[in-house]
Amino acid sequence: MGDDEIRPAVAADVAAVKAVTDAAYHGYIERIGVVPVPMEADHAANVAAGKVFVTGDPVTGLVVLEEHDDHLFLDSIAVHPDAHGGGVGRRLLRFVDARARALGLPEVRLYTNAMMWENQKIYPKYGYEIVEQRVDGPYDRIHYRKRLD
Repeated sequence: MGDDEIRPAVAADVAAVKAVTDAAYHGYIERIGVVPVPMEADHAANVAAGKVFVTGDPVTGLVVLEEHDDHLFLDSIAVHPDAHGGGVGRRLLRFVDARARALGLPEVRLYTNAMMWENQKIYPKYGYEIVEQRVDGPYDRIHYRKRLD
C-alpha cells in the first residue's frame, strides 16, 4: 500500500485509529474543558461498521464517516501531529468529497467545537459554509456543510 492511499480500516487498525485520534485531539482537552467526543468513540465498533478510513503505513490520518439519506457526515478527521503539514488532511478531505459523490450524496456535513479555532480557518478553504452554531450539552459546536456539484 502506498503511504498516500486511503483505505477502509480493518480490525488490525483499531489500536492505530485510537492512537492517532488521541494524539490529534489530546491538545484540545484543556482548551475546551472536556474530552473531545472522538477520543471517547468506540473505535472497534466504528471500524467494524465500515465507518473508518485510514491512510499511511503506519497510520497517520483517518476519517470517520456516517452515511445518511441526504448527506455524508464527517464525524471525525484526525491527523497525527507528527504528520501535520504533509497534506494528509487535504487528501482526507478530498477523499470525503469523492466518497459522498460515489454514494450519490449531494453534500457533506460536519461540526467542530467553537474552541477549535484552527478548524474554523481550514474548513472554509475547502468549500464548507457555516450553517449554525449551537450548544449540545457541554459542547459549543459550529455546524458546517459543503454542497457538492
